[in-house]
This record gives sequence, C-alpha cells and structure tokens, in this order.
Amino acid sequence: MTSVTQRVRGRPAHPNGPTFLTYTPDGTKLITAGSNNVIRVYSTGSDGEPTNIDDCQENNTAVAASNDIFITGSEDGSVTVYSLETYLYERLLTRCTLPIRDLALSPDGVWAAVASDELEIKIIDTQDMNNVLRIRDLPKPPKHLSFHPSGSHLAVSCTDGAVYIYSITTKDPTLSNKFDGYIRRLESDDEKSSRAIWHPDGRAFAVPMATRDVQVVSRDGEKQRAFSGGHMGDITALAWSPNGALLATSASDRKILIWETKTQKIIARYDYTGVINFTWHPNENIFSFVTSEGELFIYPNFLSSENAQLLQKPLQPAPFIHDPLSETSGNGRKPLTNGLKRTPNDSARRQGTPTSLDDILGPESAGEEDDFVEDDDGAGYLDEVNGYGKRSYDLLNDFEGPHPKRRATHQTWSPRIHQSFQAGSTPWRGNRRYLCLNLTGFVWTVDQDTHHTVTVEFYDREFLRDFHFTDPYLYDKACLNEHGTLFSCPPTTENPAMVFYRPHETWTSRADWRTQLPDGEDVTAISLSDSYVVVTTSTNYVRVFTLFGLPVKVYRQKSSPTVTCASWRDYILTLGNGPVGGDGCTSLLYTIENVKRDEVCQSEDVVALPHNTQVKSVFFSDQGDPCLYDSTGVLLILQHWRTPGQARWAPLLDTKTLERLAGGRKEESYWPVAVAQDKFHCIILKGGDQYPYFPKPFLSEFDFRIPCTTAATEDPSNPATSEGPRLEESFVRSSLMLSLLEDLVQATNASHSQKTELSRREVDVDKLLLQLLNVECREGEERGMKALEVVSLMKDRSGKLLEAAGKVAGRYGRTVLQDKINELAETRLMGMDED
Repeated sequence: MTSVTQRVRGRPAHPNGPTFLTYTPDGTKLITAGSNNVIRVYSTGSDGEPTNIDDCQENNTAVAASNDIFITGSEDGSVTVYSLETYLYERLLTRCTLPIRDLALSPDGVWAAVASDELEIKIIDTQDMNNVLRIRDLPKPPKHLSFHPSGSHLAVSCTDGAVYIYSITTKDPTLSNKFDGYIRRLESDDEKSSRAIWHPDGRAFAVPMATRDVQVVSRDGEKQRAFSGGHMGDITALAWSPNGALLATSASDRKILIWETKTQKIIARYDYTGVINFTWHPNENIFSFVTSEGELFIYPNFLSSENAQLLQKPLQPAPFIHDPLSETSGNGRKPLTNGLKRTPNDSARRQGTPTSLDDILGPESAGEEDDFVEDDDGAGYLDEVNGYGKRSYDLLNDFEGPHPKRRATHQTWSPRIHQSFQAGSTPWRGNRRYLCLNLTGFVWTVDQDTHHTVTVEFYDREFLRDFHFTDPYLYDKACLNEHGTLFSCPPTTENPAMVFYRPHETWTSRADWRTQLPDGEDVTAISLSDSYVVVTTSTNYVRVFTLFGLPVKVYRQKSSPTVTCASWRDYILTLGNGPVGGDGCTSLLYTIENVKRDEVCQSEDVVALPHNTQVKSVFFSDQGDPCLYDSTGVLLILQHWRTPGQARWAPLLDTKTLERLAGGRKEESYWPVAVAQDKFHCIILKGGDQYPYFPKPFLSEFDFRIPCTTAATEDPSNPATSEGPRLEESFVRSSLMLSLLEDLVQATNASHSQKTELSRREVDVDKLLLQLLNVECREGEERGMKALEVVSLMKDRSGKLLEAAGKVAGRYGRTVLQDKINELAETRLMGMDED
C-alpha cells in the first residue's frame, strides 16, 4: 500500500455545496454541476478553460451523460437535456413535484431513470419523453439509482435502509429482490452514501455499510467479500474501475482509498478533505473528484505505474467467496461444452445463400492454396471475412468490429462431456453450502477463511445426535446414512486428497479413520452404503473400502472421465462418459456390481437421456433399485437390473406434469432427495432457484405418476371421462412396482413380509384390471375385444377374479364377452393357457 503525498491543484468549479460530475462514456468530456446556474464541460487532456453553459437551473442535484447529451436534475424538480454538440438547452425531459435526488442513464443511453423525493421512479425514453416506465411501490423516497451493466435491472437505494432490485425488461417493472440489513437509513439529501454500485461483470453489487466497510452482495442476496478496516468515517462515495479490478472509496475521514478487488487490500491512499463525488476515466489513468466546497480535482496519472497495470487488464470478476465461474466440485457444474471456441458473433451468423461469395469460392480454410497469397504488409491483397462469416463487398457498409486478417486453418475439437458431480451436494452460495442432503439428515459447511466448520444434523434426533466440528482439511464432499458420515477433501500443495469416515457409534476406542490417496489423484465422487465406502477419482480409479478402512478393490473404470457413483448394501453403481454420438456429446454409461459376490450385473450400459439433458442426481431407492433424476424433471428407475443385459430405465414421474404446475400457476422446480415408501421425496425450489439454501428447507413428497397419456379434461357432469386413462396409468405403475418387487424377492433371501407384499401387489394389479374392465364394458359393445384383452392380462391364480370379471360383463349384458371370459377361466383351470 502506498500513501500518495503529491497533490493536484483544485479548480473552482461551483460555489460551496453539493457538487456532481460525470464522464461521457467515450471519456472525451467531463461535466460538472453544482448549486449555481452554470454547468461546466471540461475536455479531457486540455488545460484550457471549460465550456460554460449558463442560465441553467440552480441547485443541481444530479448529472448523467451519454456521448451526445447530458441530463441534469435540480431541486425544483426539473430534469433537463442539453446537447454536447451545441452546448445548448434541448428540452425538458420531465418535471417532478419534489426535488430530484439522482439520475442514471442506461448503458445504451436509451433510458434515463429519475429519482426524486416522491414515492415513484420514472424511467424515461430519452428520445421519446412520452414513453415512460414507472416504479410506484416504494415505501420511502429513493436516494440512489444504479443500472445493471446489461441495462435489464435497476438497483434502488431507499431512505428506509433497503436496496430494491427491479427488472425493467417489460413495460411494467417488477421487483426482483429486496435486500435489508446492508445500507443504513439516510435522509435523501444526506452527503453520506448508501449507493449500490454494480460490479462491471454484473454478478454482484457493492454497498457502503454503517460499519464504514463496503460489502459485496451477489444477485441472490448473499454476502461475498468485504472491503473493511480502511475508513474511520462515514463513506461518501464509491465506484468500481471500468474493468472492475479496483474499487475507490472516500469518507468523512478525509481520505480516498483505492482497493484491489481480488485481494480486498488497500493499494493507494490519498488525503483530500470533503470529497463527496468522484469518477474514473473510462479509458485512461485519470481520476476526477469534487468536494463540498465546489472544487474539482482532475488527477492525471492517478495510480503509480505498478498499480496502473491493473487498469489495463480485461474485465475482472467480482470478489466472491467461492466464485461460481471457477466452481468445479459438488453440483456447481458447467454446462455441456465442447472444445470449439465461440465468437461473440456466432449466434448472428447466417446460413449460406445463393449470393454468398463463400458458397461460390468455398471457405477460406478449404485448401492449402488459400495461404498462397498473404497480406503480410497490409496492402489489402485479400478480401477479409466479416463478422458474419462472409467476404466483404465494397458496396456494402463495413461491419464494425475486430476481425483478424487470417483465421486459423485448424481448430481443435473435443467432444462435449458430462461433468463429474457429487449427488446431493450444492455449490457455494456466499460462504456456505450443503455437502449432503438425504432422508437421514444433512451436512453443511461454512467457510471461515482460514478453515471450515462442518455441521451434521439428523431428522431423527432421538436415534442419532447432531454434531459439529472444525474442519482444517476443507472437506468438499460428504455422504450420510444411519451408520456414519463420509467426507473427502481435495489435494493441496501440502497434503494429498483424503477420505475420512466417522461412524455414529462404535464399541471400540478408535472410531473414525482417514486414508490418503496417491499424489496427483483427486476425488470426483464418493458414496456410502451399509457395507462399503466407494471413491471414484480423477485418474478413473474406483476404490472400494470396508466401513473400517480396509481396501477391498481398486480398478480402473472403463467409461471415463468418471461422473459420479452411488451404492446400496453390497451393490455399487458408477457413471462415466462413453463413446461420442453423432451430436458431438458423449453418451453416459453405467455399471452395477455386487462387490461381495464379485459379480457385474450391468456392464457399461447406456443411461437413457434425451438430447442436451444432464443427470441431476443418482441414488438407490429404499428397496435398493437405482434411480435417476435428470434436468428435464423426469424421475427414472432401473428395472430388471440384476439380470445382465435386461435392464431398462422406466419413468416414475414427470414433474412438469404435476397438477400444481398446471396453467402456469407456479414457477418452481424440484431438488431430488430420495425415493422411499413409493413416493418421490424432494425439495421444492421456488422461482428460478436451482439449488436449496438456508434456512433448512422442508421436504415434500409426491406420488408416482407415469406419463402414459395426456391428462384428460375432467367434466364435472361426467367424471367417468378421465377414469379410463387414470386406471391405465395405475395399471402400468403398479405393474412396474410389482416387477421390481419380484426381482428383489427372486434375487435375495426374501422375508415372509416381502413375500406377502408380493402376493398382495399381484392381487392389486388384477383388481385394477377388473376396474378397467368395468369401464370398457360401460363404454359399449364395440369395446368388447379390448375388454377381453384386459381380462387376459390378469394373473389370477385362484380363479375368483376371473369369475368376478364374468359377472361384470354379465351385469352390462355383454353375453358374448361373458362367454369368452368363462372359456378363458376354464382354459386356465385346466392348465392349458399358453404363456
């Protein structure tokens, strides 16, 4: 950190009082406004006198500028537009009944937001003053305005101590978020600042706190990094550098501080009294500020040569505690991408047309002769390719934008792969995240900068006791069941990756165990069952341990890179990337193995996923059947998976068809937790949320409903219209659950209760068919063949249900159908029914 003693000379710009300034976006002009009726326009790089615009409104309270115009607001409530070409008054943009407090121009200069002491914000089209958007639901007058870099949202700092974020993409602006507890309550004319300033990357904003610190807040309202311990007085102004690499703050302690965004450390300190507003030059190392005495300071070479290099960097990220852009663990996965780099104009490129020169001459990189003539001296021997992938034509206007003279003749291609993830975990949000969420409980961690703190809580606190511990290893994955908790941490420069298991209770003195992985190996996913610990690694190894840390198996997974794993009793399921399909995306393959018997049930079988769909979670049901939840909201279960080559993924529920979502009444998604007791247990995510967050969310459950047909519209006068489709879906679902139970009973040493349950479900399926027969008979004689088919599907062993089926047909007078049902019953009784 450097303390700068060299001072620049102030220029008397306006009388004592509030003074405001702004640069034009191109940086060529600096405009100042104050308490008198003169507005001054300074030219960048010129030491001459400014251009004065006289006879303006007095007591100006705000100024904003584009490259062509600038706008001022004053205490008499008027908002005025002036031309930067003629330096003359152009028009009155609007008038309010109370003093103007702030102005903001959208990044494209089209909209001007106006804040006054009224409980309303006007967003006015600068070209058409009759085109106005209005925000009317403010509880208190606004003090500051700030446009999002995209222009889609407006941050409003109100005098009630809250920051409101409004979406202005529609004619009626809507409140997106309200953030309490960050800024202090201030009067609208107070020199102290409560302005929320968007970081240039648009993912977060910074606000001055009552503690004299600056807090960075992400768009979802979570606290990120803070710039603290710098000022001894209340903050009066703050601003990001154009690339977001630096933050400037001033306070009543007579200091201007420059902070590095990445480290949140002070790199420069300037001593000036009464600074109330300042601004960075858009392109150069110039910093300008004004004081409460009306003086203007234009500071060239503001930063030292060492610190000025930070201004030359490209756009820098906002200071997150855990940056989502660099998140690689848990479920913070990047979308499927391939190795081809997209250019900003890729989406705008049009397809070939009969008049396209490229269609006639071929692409520039089509052959080796394209490099025969090289425009090495820039003399223009070659036609350049424009931003739309076409050679330019002299009669057309040039497309403005950076274009290389010669494009690379080759590009490296790589397939789109499925990224690895840990089932049940969430990415960082602020300084905390869930490591595991299931029906047993949940594990969450908090980043304390130097270490983490991990908390394990259970739903059944009578059976298991919560615990909490300090985590110096920075665990990033966890699994939880009734017997213990499993953790893993990534490798560091000092330590390799490590796996840690802690049982909930033990009769020996030493309970937990740790094991380190070989150097250079990272954990991609972990799973925990009643018998084994499974770890998949970045070197595509599958490592299997007993619950006491004894290594049982180590083998290399065939499908790679690995994606995730799951386990139940002696079975383990691993997912990995397989061959590349015609769409350039790798297929997802799974393998299921019984570790105890050393048998492979399914080897490198394909996971049935639609195009551009990702797996959200993989887990075993309470009955031990593999389940999968994908990004389209469909829950799948694996049928006949114990028989090699016979497994298939069957849908249990499509959450998009839930009745609660019908008609667009709700906007929500679902976070999968478990499949248990023939229900889908999940967490409901409201709005656009993708992951659950704190406080601890409630679990919801939904009955299975297989998507068989489009749900029929129920007629209150004739409820029987939807009875047939409902029974058909129940039959398909019950048959699926019956087959899963049959596989379990046949493959295991089934208990008496399981065998009894199997018999009960067989009867239930036949009863559903009997109800369906009743519907078909009621519909008419022409449905007789379908009715007989329904009866033939019955597995009735006693003959009682077939006898009941004949009675149903006789009740509706279907004598022919009744005779055929009786024939079917006699055939089965004689044992002559062909299977």
